[in-house]
Amino acid sequence: MRAPAAIPHYVGGSREAMSPARSGVVHDPATGEQTAQVGFATRADVDLVVGRASAAAPGWRDTSLARRSAILFRFRELLDRRKDDVARLITAEHGKTLSDARGEVDRGLETVEFACGIAHHLRGAYSAGASTGVDVHSTHEPLGVVAGITPFNFPAMVPLWMFPNAIACGNAFVLKPSEKDPSAPVLLAELFAEAGLPAGVLNVVHGDGEAVDALLEHPGVAAISFVGSTPVARHVYETATAHGKRVQALGGAKNHMVVLPDADLEAAADAAVSAAFGSAGERCMAISIVIAVGAVADPLVEAIRTRALDIRIGGGLEEGSQMGPLITREHRDRVAGYVALGAEEGATVVLDGREQRFTNGGFFLGVSLLDHVDPAMRVYRDEIFGPVLGVVRAGSLDEAIAIVNANPYGNGVALFTRDGGAATHFQDRVDVGMVGINVPIPVPVSYYSFGGWKQSLFGDAHIYGPDGIRFYTRTKVVTARWPRPAAGQVDLDFPRTRS
Repeated sequence: MRAPAAIPHYVGGSREAMSPARSGVVHDPATGEQTAQVGFATRADVDLVVGRASAAAPGWRDTSLARRSAILFRFRELLDRRKDDVARLITAEHGKTLSDARGEVDRGLETVEFACGIAHHLRGAYSAGASTGVDVHSTHEPLGVVAGITPFNFPAMVPLWMFPNAIACGNAFVLKPSEKDPSAPVLLAELFAEAGLPAGVLNVVHGDGEAVDALLEHPGVAAISFVGSTPVARHVYETATAHGKRVQALGGAKNHMVVLPDADLEAAADAAVSAAFGSAGERCMAISIVIAVGAVADPLVEAIRTRALDIRIGGGLEEGSQMGPLITREHRDRVAGYVALGAEEGATVVLDGREQRFTNGGFFLGVSLLDHVDPAMRVYRDEIFGPVLGVVRAGSLDEAIAIVNANPYGNGVALFTRDGGAATHFQDRVDVGMVGINVPIPVPVSYYSFGGWKQSLFGDAHIYGPDGIRFYTRTKVVTARWPRPAAGQVDLDFPRTRS
């Protein structure tokens, strides 16, 4: 048997093994087999990587906007040309279907396209004659070295939410991706280098908590971007800000979909199934709770049940697969435990994913549907992050809004209705950062910004779009007074050199 492949770090423009003292295992979730091994960086390794980025940052900062934009455009073209290669790496290590993986890369491409317009995004302001003989202008300047810590569920898209904007703004970037599926980020870095990005401007370092804490505490890192669970987001925010860093830390979610009695039942059921069970529910924007209002509840639950039974579960590369495995055996078992917990707490188990049998050894779990879920239950309160959909019943739209607003998370929410007045009432009163009206997963387009409220966000800035540009730059205001020559006293020899 061959030894598992070693996934390298990417530092200073080349693949690098660094310290082999500790490592993690990478699996193919569809078979359960170990396919690779990834070395975990020590604090000393992180210090080396930050040093390489710090050395590259001044030259990149001084690179013209036209040159930066040209490199970004080439990166965009290379990524588009190689997106199937990136998608296959995602499927091999994460397990999501190839179509889901391709969609992930496409959404990442949108943020690269936004970053290509950096000359527009970094335009400052200018006020001539702010006072007598005084002009004022502002510039947006890079921070230096910034870092991103990204989750397993979108190993390409979430890094692409971060480093294209950060680098376009003139920063050097250190990426610490999930150790569970680390290969796609290395390929992204290599494609950026192929596009002409100077060595050291983008670096990828693998690791666990030791590498994360080293970045959070390193004096050479000016800002941290993070996407992950709420407990870790809180740790990232508190630790990094205590060390003087700017932080955007996006945490967990419990996304609701409210369905009113006048909604298109077929469309609502289709949306609930795709939003709850797509990518095996391992999405920060997945719908995990449907709030069925009034008489729509019984027919909606039945429509969801019927559709869920038809979902084809299999390996991500298998023809016709609509849902793949979960990322690890441990996570699969944890998610399955919530189905048993829901039954113990009094929910009605309409579909039990544990009853579906799989013979290929992968980390598979069937879809589960729990009805009559109460907000006091743990299956409601916890972020399950798997193919388990709960149904809460409400008597009115205002009761549904109250349920959503009482939840500690405020990431995403959707409303299905034909009533424009009800939709306006809902979007004005719901305490959630991203709202969909007849749209189940309201991820903003790349020229808006992504982010939730409450315990779904620690920090002031959302990610990518305009907030991303503001996060990765700081504003400088210059107030200048130049003496004006008196009439008839203009030096016509200026700026000729005088002997």
